Amino acid sequence: MNKKLLIIGAGGHGKVVADIACDMKVWDEVCFVDDQYPEMNRLGLWEVIGRLEDVCSLRNRFSDVVVALGENRLRVKWLKECLDLGFEAPVIRHPSVAVSIMAKIGLGSVLVAKSAVNADAVIGLGGIVNTGATIGHDCKLAEGVHVAPGVNLAGASEVGAYSWIGIGSRVLQKVMIGKDVMVGAGAVVIRDVPDGSTVVGVPGRVIRTANEPDI
Repeated sequence: MNKKLLIIGAGGHGKVVADIACDMKVWDEVCFVDDQYPEMNRLGLWEVIGRLEDVCSLRNRFSDVVVALGENRLRVKWLKECLDLGFEAPVIRHPSVAVSIMAKIGLGSVLVAKSAVNADAVIGLGGIVNTGATIGHDCKLAEGVHVAPGVNLAGASEVGAYSWIGIGSRVLQKVMIGKDVMVGAGAVVIRDVPDGSTVVGVPGRVIRTANEPDI
């Protein structure tokens, strides 16, 4: 039986996901849905065939789905809805990725080229481990976490749901990062970070908490 993959979200990340999916050589057909349809009916090599509201009606045509939306909460929301509809949510894994046999990768996660997930690390539902990022041993990432390109998470660090770890940043061993946290590009996080915070700099410092406005 032909396997077909539906990708939700025809943006830059979606293009990366489709490219990896083709490298995996699992699916006979890869298509997108995006709310820019019908004005947008193609993304690179792939067709855009509908809007997000059409996902339910496409269930009989597509066996598998991946949600390639950049906003972390929205990505997980759509992923859970698709699982409820009966879609399979495979892990999208570039052939160059190194994953320990002792690691656990959540449904619908995307592991981009040259990334690594080490022994006993856990990636939650709908996670993104982007280009060249490394997840150390015993790290635990909750659902919807995006680890941007070039990030290094040292052993036994933890990241709460929907947090974004910015490009090129570093998180020291055993540091606990809360949910809905934004770690700025190039930051070095050396101590625990509370929920809803924004962290920047070297060493990392909190410039905003959940109850404070941006400065």
